[in-house]
Amino acid sequence: MNIISDKAVFYESINIQGDNVRIDDFCIFTGNIQIGSNIHIGCYGFMSGKYGIVLEDFVQIAPRVSIFTACDDFSGFSLVGPTIPDEFKPKLKTGRIILKKHALIGAHSIIMPGVTIGEGASVGALSLVNRSLEPWGVYAGIPAIRLMDRSKKMLELEKEFRDKNGYNPKD
Repeated sequence: MNIISDKAVFYESINIQGDNVRIDDFCIFTGNIQIGSNIHIGCYGFMSGKYGIVLEDFVQIAPRVSIFTACDDFSGFSLVGPTIPDEFKPKLKTGRIILKKHALIGAHSIIMPGVTIGEGASVGALSLVNRSLEPWGVYAGIPAIRLMDRSKKMLELEKEFRDKNGYNPKD
């Protein structure tokens, strides 16, 4: 069963493919976003997905996380803003964002265009993710750096969860 706040706002092609998705109050979603199963997106989340965002199963996103698939250039060599066509933004940085299975994003973090968060990677609160992160690491900071390995114990718990609940992911 999915629990989607009536205070969340969806624009364009949002695709909730899975089950057991919870989206809290005051989230805003734009663009091409694919959401898997067992996902939680905390309040005041923002996803700008013009170039594609994928949330694989078991992704958890804390409150006030912002995810951007495009970033304007502020040097003066490009026009800026969502009302300007990309052809007038020669330095626009764009890229699809993928949050792999079991990724965890801490409160107030920002994810920039073209980033893949590896399976099981954890991002601490108030972090800036401006490059892809390897699987099963704990990251934090501005920019986010790897601090340590993250345990894979949750994979055993996932198997127990699936067995107990007869849960089979939609592939």
